[in-house]
Formats: sequence, C-alpha cells, structure tokens
Amino acid sequence: MTVYVDTSVVLRILLLREPNPVGIWGQWNKAYSSGLWRVEALRTVDRLRLTHEISDSEVAELVPEIQITHETFAIHPVTNQILQRASETFPTVVGTLDAIHLATALSIREIENIDYLLTHDSQLATAGRSLGFEVMGIDQ
Repeated sequence: MTVYVDTSVVLRILLLREPNPVGIWGQWNKAYSSGLWRVEALRTVDRLRLTHEISDSEVAELVPEIQITHETFAIHPVTNQILQRASETFPTVVGTLDAIHLATALSIREIENIDYLLTHDSQLATAGRSLGFEVMGIDQ
C-alpha cells in the first residue's frame, strides 16, 4: 500500500494530544510526503513551546522523532511545478499549505498510484476526494 501523509497525521501520532490517530499508521509499503511537512511539524512544535503548551523536555523528544519520521518518508520536493499547481484553482476550498500538499500528491500520482491520502484536515480531505483520492483519517 502506498500513501501520501499530511503533517496533521504525523503530529497526531507524535504529540498524542488528539484522539483517534489514523488506523493504518506504519502499515504501508511506501509513504510519500512533501518537503513541506517537516517545516510544518517543527513550526508547530516551536509554537507549542512558545505558548507553554509543551515543555523543553517534550521538544527535546519530539524533534528527533520528527527527523526519524522524515527519514522514513519518500520526500517529494517542493518544486516550481508544485507551487504553480498549488496556486491554481481547486474544486473546493483549500488553504495554501494544504494546496501545496495536494499539488504534491497530484504530482506523485502522475508516476505512482497512491492508495490513500492520509489527513486529519477536513478541507484537505474534501479537496482530495474531489480530485479522486481515497482519503483516510478524517472520520477516524
């Protein structure tokens, strides 16, 4: 099974803050993500630290876990082609970072089948479904 993993899925697993993480975590043969995901994850960790929602010791544990997770993914770079597609219209409402994730998944799908788009973000899930992706994670 080949999946595209959105940042929200990884953060739900690593932060253990929200219930119902995606049920197939780690059960794939190949997991793709955008070069964007690690930036999003580290910015989230830093924001949580600055707002005192997590401690320095939690940061010290999370940063290496983010790096290890990053190394297990097949990372697709954020190219000018990806950014161009992300700037174009989608069938449904989607924010900027999610548009980059979606454009990345579309680019990957041109060369390899993606069985599931994994996300806990409802707008990304809706946009993904509208473009023919099977989505997992939103109704978990």
